[in-house]
Amino acid sequence: MTAHVIPTLLGVRDLEAAKRFYTDGLGWKIKNDHGISVFFEAGGASSIGLYGREGLAKLVGTSPEGGGFSGVVLTCEVSSEARVDKVMAEAEEAGATILKAPAALPWGGYGGTFADPDGYVWRVGHSAQGEDQSSSE
Repeated sequence: MTAHVIPTLLGVRDLEAAKRFYTDGLGWKIKNDHGISVFFEAGGASSIGLYGREGLAKLVGTSPEGGGFSGVVLTCEVSSEARVDKVMAEAEEAGATILKAPAALPWGGYGGTFADPDGYVWRVGHSAQGEDQSSSE
């Protein structure tokens, strides 16, 4: 198996509310809306999809119950420290919970983290380590 994983599916409690968070709040564009799931335009990156939590749990054969830190962090690298601040502000305004405010990181980068309304943890960062780092914008 190669390490090429797409799309990432997030099981959400309220599909319509989650769609609003990502579209109205963060400005994401919907690529496909299937009613029970929605996928966003990836812009060259790994795609993200939303799926009703109950349905996704059933699909993969597990319980929809759970809470706390899952051990998974979704990461978005952006083009500048100013862009980190902007994305974090957009997320907070859209209803995200700021877990760590943007700040300098020990290895020379800059970043912050937020949890979306379903508790998924997103790290938004900028790397000062080189131009070969990919970024979303």
